[in-house]
Amino acid sequence: MRIRDFEAADWSQVWPIIQEVIRAEETFTYDPAMTAEQAYAVWVEMAPGRTVVAVDGERVLGTAKMGANKPGPGGHVATASFMVAADTRGRGVGTALCRDALTWAREQGYAGMQFNAVAESNRSAVELYRREGFAVIGTVPGAFRHPTLGRVGLHVMYQEF
Repeated sequence: MRIRDFEAADWSQVWPIIQEVIRAEETFTYDPAMTAEQAYAVWVEMAPGRTVVAVDGERVLGTAKMGANKPGPGGHVATASFMVAADTRGRGVGTALCRDALTWAREQGYAGMQFNAVAESNRSAVELYRREGFAVIGTVPGAFRHPTLGRVGLHVMYQEF
């Protein structure tokens, strides 16, 4: 597996991953009815941000986007989002994407990285982020409507560089 910058031709494999994740409504706050065009506009970051894919040969296993968490006075803190194809989860794809984003953010001179909305029920992601140095700095109770668990909290997670 290798991680490389997203290319427009990757969209035909990235969109099904995004569609699968958002339609499950278990981890992301994106509208499950989002179209491919809407998703492209949200997911594909323009410079100075970055979108990447994790690939095995020609197959896209997962994708990440990263950039400034907020513009202006908050622009010194990065953020990132990750999505992994269901049939490749548990194989280190998410870890590799997270590490790539952290390396990129440090190289770009960010002071830290913040995740704004990690569903507390997404235990694998929370554990991964903790292993990579993030801490839960707050939780918004009941802010995420999980399809089977009902309302669960959304963690704000942060790592200072």
